[in-house]
Parts: sequence; structure tokens; C-alpha cells
Amino acid sequence: ATPKDGPSAGITMLSALASAFTGRKIKPYLAMTGEITLRGQVLPVGGIKEKVLAAKRAGLKEIIMCWQNEKDVEEINHQYIKG
Repeated sequence: ATPKDGPSAGITMLSALASAFTGRKIKPYLAMTGEITLRGQVLPVGGIKEKVLAAKRAGLKEIIMCWQNEKDVEEINHQYIKG
């Protein structure tokens, strides 16, 4: 595989397509990040700290990401992301 920039929107694009096909709306306060495989597995991505803080600043309440990025979230000072 060749390293590339910009795969973080894979899950977002798939969710948008699924929403369009099914007619079910996505929550307006939901953020998501992650590369997605052809089999539907969500892969970890970089820059989680920046993405979480940006989502918080934008007023988003929930974030979907790969479970393997949990360690990146734990490194963020909790006073910055508390509701």
C-alpha cells in the first residue's frame, strides 16, 4: 500500500451515501473520522487530537472513530473535551 493523505473522510462519505440511499438522516451533532476498507472495517487515522478539539469547538456532541484511536483520545487533557 502507498501512504496517502486524506483518507480520513472514508467513513463520512460512506455514511453520506448510506443516508442518501436509505433516506435516514445522520445526526447533525455527529462527527466521524476514519479510513474504511472495502469490507467495511474502519481503520485508525492520524491527527485525532486536532480533530477532536475541532469537533468540540464546532459544538459537535459525538464522534465516531476506530477503536484503535482510543489511545490518542486518552492523551487529550480532559478539561478540553468535557461537556
